[in-house]
Amino acid sequence: MAEISPQIQERSKEGFEAETATPDVRNVGMKIKRAQEMHKAYGGGIEDKPSKGEVMTWYLYGMCSYFVHTVLIPIVFPLIISQTVPYPPEPPQGWLTSYKGLKCKQSEMQLYEGLVNRAIKVGGMSFSPLEWTSVSWITGLILSAPILGIVSILLDHSHYQQLIAGAATGIGALFCLPAGFFRKSWIFPPYIAAIVAANTIVGAAHARHLGLMIRGFTGPIVPKREFPNRRSFGSWLSLYSTAAGCLGAAIIASFTYHMFSNSDHFTALWVVSIFSGLKWGLGMIHIFSTNRAISNFNVSESNSVLKTHVLSIFRYPHAAGSLFGVFLSSFTSMCVFGGGLLYAIGYLCIKTEDILFMWLIYFMFPLVSLPLSHPLQQFLRLDAEKMQLLGFVLSSLTSGFGFYFKGSDWSKSHMLLFAAIQGTSTGLLHAYGRVLWLDCSPAGKEGAFSVWFSWARALGACSGFAVATSIPGNIGKAFGVSFWAGIIGIIILIFGNISSFKGAKEAGNVIGSEKGLPVYGSSLDDDNSHLAKGAVTTYVLPQPKSEEV
Repeated sequence: MAEISPQIQERSKEGFEAETATPDVRNVGMKIKRAQEMHKAYGGGIEDKPSKGEVMTWYLYGMCSYFVHTVLIPIVFPLIISQTVPYPPEPPQGWLTSYKGLKCKQSEMQLYEGLVNRAIKVGGMSFSPLEWTSVSWITGLILSAPILGIVSILLDHSHYQQLIAGAATGIGALFCLPAGFFRKSWIFPPYIAAIVAANTIVGAAHARHLGLMIRGFTGPIVPKREFPNRRSFGSWLSLYSTAAGCLGAAIIASFTYHMFSNSDHFTALWVVSIFSGLKWGLGMIHIFSTNRAISNFNVSESNSVLKTHVLSIFRYPHAAGSLFGVFLSSFTSMCVFGGGLLYAIGYLCIKTEDILFMWLIYFMFPLVSLPLSHPLQQFLRLDAEKMQLLGFVLSSLTSGFGFYFKGSDWSKSHMLLFAAIQGTSTGLLHAYGRVLWLDCSPAGKEGAFSVWFSWARALGACSGFAVATSIPGNIGKAFGVSFWAGIIGIIILIFGNISSFKGAKEAGNVIGSEKGLPVYGSSLDDDNSHLAKGAVTTYVLPQPKSEEV
């Protein structure tokens, strides 16, 4: 949404008050409706309330895209790359013994050695398939950074939101299709980099859409007493979208396991990549079935903020502080996931079917635990940062136990238990980190703030993956780094005084008092009553913070 000068705000307010008086309308409901229409016409920033169909298709896109950074990049592509390099040499202890001296099948040790053997030569350096994936991942993030600066402006100051999200999804899905055309490792960095860049862009668009749906439900500004309604609605949407994403990730992980059982691993994994692209493309149903473009776009206003729009986050300390939480949560989640999985394969030598069980527990248990966290949050009246703290605590618990018992032989039951705990932690960190971020995002800047959220999240996952896979045999270091990352995240949230309510107030989404401000309330639509029962939607004449750009 374009920035509004103080003069325009004053004229809008005067015209708004004059036209919303509605002396000819006796019916209260009609007065409220006319007031809302005039409010939107004068740049008040009122969004339409999200319908059930819009919410469900938004969930659908989460299910069709969440797996990209949780399964496709960290699991599928390293496996494909491992099939393009020379056969790994036999380890010192032989094929039938793990690095901890446990009995193992030859196929299981060959899988591990194929992933960690540095067989890719580039100049005087050598890379393993896992490290080659990390290089490709960070390349995509570097390439996407300047693009996201432009995208942030277009998301907030243009009518091309659908085109941006649709094009990015289409490009990302398209690059999943030719993964098996050339059985060469050098071709994968462009593929992976394009997929990473596309996923980062659509991640920003997806998060922005959530911010607009929350604003459509609560209004542009809410009084303090109604902030719990905003908290409840935003948390509900983010949790169920994350749960849907976990379901999608479980589907791709299961399909990967099934196809890898074929004798021709390379072709089988290519089929997985193709299926992943088709599944990702299915998410375009949401993109082109709903549109939340801005209502008062102004070219001159857009040009005036061209250079500083994406940097406006640094004017909001709560938002800037929560950015570290987004990075650390993604980092510790991926570091625990990658390090633990590699250790289980190469050192504990667990059976391949047990790997599938770990994946299913990791991705499927949040389908139960995440929805249950919402009534817990409502009962304890916890804000998003408190629930994010819970996620950090669970992640630190997992990495702490893994570090302490790094020399022990982990049993299958213990691994499945901590897979459930870590899966819940990952879901909580993502879902509530996104809600906290959007609470700190001012109206009209959701796009600029969402690109930072998406990029920091991707950077954290890439960094965690790189750390875990660069030291595959040292589970103590991987879990130790994850543990301290979780502790630092807890310290930042507590001692950084980061608060969703204070952040929302700082961003102009919440006011401490309703005195002197015209409020237009309407009871919640029946279509959305299941989302936050008893909530009241309140619309307040916006008074954004004056900024010189």
